[in-house]
Amino acid sequence: MKSLVELYHRFSQLIHELFKFGTIGVLASIVTLGVSNLLWHFLGSGPLTGSVIATVIATVIAFLGNRFWTFRHRDRTGLAREYFLFFVFNGIGLLIQLLCLGFTVYTLKLDGFWARNISNNVVGLGLGTLFRYWSYKKWVFLPPSEPPIDPHTGLPEADEANKPVAADGTVPRAGEMRSRLNGHPVAPDPEITPDR
Repeated sequence: MKSLVELYHRFSQLIHELFKFGTIGVLASIVTLGVSNLLWHFLGSGPLTGSVIATVIATVIAFLGNRFWTFRHRDRTGLAREYFLFFVFNGIGLLIQLLCLGFTVYTLKLDGFWARNISNNVVGLGLGTLFRYWSYKKWVFLPPSEPPIDPHTGLPEADEANKPVAADGTVPRAGEMRSRLNGHPVAPDPEITPDR
């Protein structure tokens, strides 16, 4: 039981992210399913046209949900940039769906309610969703920025406002503060003289 708790803590951010992504995905899938079937069976739209229109509407909903809920903890790199890339990768996901639907309808000659829904809204949407999740994490919603690493200590560098200051008002050299904390005397650097 302890190992399951440790495993959960280790992957908790990924688990929460996947849950939120899945929730948004289910909502977008319901929109895709409803709109595509409305267009196909009630408005007489062609198979590919109905799928494209439904996917574009679902994409707008998915972008808003993923940006402001699923990946809200990630860096904001500009709404225009994120929106553009989101639509590019959704376009590729849509192409995956259309290939599945087109193969079923035009190559296998299986055209009907179940054939369209299984090929487009189950197989195509499933494969497209896997691609979308991977591409969003990789290129659209970037991980939070981390401070630069100090090459001398291997530790993250503090920003100027939070750098430690010695008693004489100078900023300690890399490793100097650690030596002071450990009780070791630090020889002054001959090249750096404090302003007096």
